[in-house]
Amino acid sequence: MKYKALVIDVDGTITHMDRKLSLEAAEKLRSLDIPVVIATGNVLCYAKAVAKLVGVCCNIIAENGGVIVDGFDNEPIVSDVIHECEEAFEFLSTKYDMEKLDSVHRKTEIVLRSNFDIDEAKELLKDRFPGVEIIDTHFAIHIKSRKINKGTGLLKMAELMGLQTSDFVAIGDSVNDLEMLEEAGFAVAVGNADDFLKDIADYVSEATYGDGTAEAIDFLLSKGLI
Repeated sequence: MKYKALVIDVDGTITHMDRKLSLEAAEKLRSLDIPVVIATGNVLCYAKAVAKLVGVCCNIIAENGGVIVDGFDNEPIVSDVIHECEEAFEFLSTKYDMEKLDSVHRKTEIVLRSNFDIDEAKELLKDRFPGVEIIDTHFAIHIKSRKINKGTGLLKMAELMGLQTSDFVAIGDSVNDLEMLEEAGFAVAVGNADDFLKDIADYVSEATYGDGTAEAIDFLLSKGLI
């Protein structure tokens, strides 16, 4: 099967460990003859800058599926889920000294500095806020709605592009990429990915971070998959 599009995470997937962009991964992505969708837990303005700089503008899944846009100047689709996340944050703030990140730009979730006991916080939220979850992407802590993720974001993006999710190759490295890889037709985990992501992947690169993405693209091209 030849896949019609590619959806890819940013931090830890097209960057190096220090979050610097892998120029090799960027070059290979922009050279592809199929659309490339940026899918990130970060905010939309960051994702737009990434897409522009990489040269794959501008189909974007931001805030872990909470914000979706299919063109640089188009109006984004924003999920109405921030209120339950704010309530969960206010509750946890009575237990921990928590620091918000990017709060001015966040529309659908809350991102926190990793300076508290995440496992304990998950237990505290489990019964009181069952519709909310906390995830650790290795770069930040996210309080997000269980209703949305990069998988639901991919479903909407595929619809906007006139494709099926099975038409996509997905590449990622962390817990917030799980549903996206499960939803796609072909799943790739880079070498630094969490083990549970590697377990469901169709291909796991030997190289890590952006070098792993470059290796994966070479593999996909060599097999005629894209």
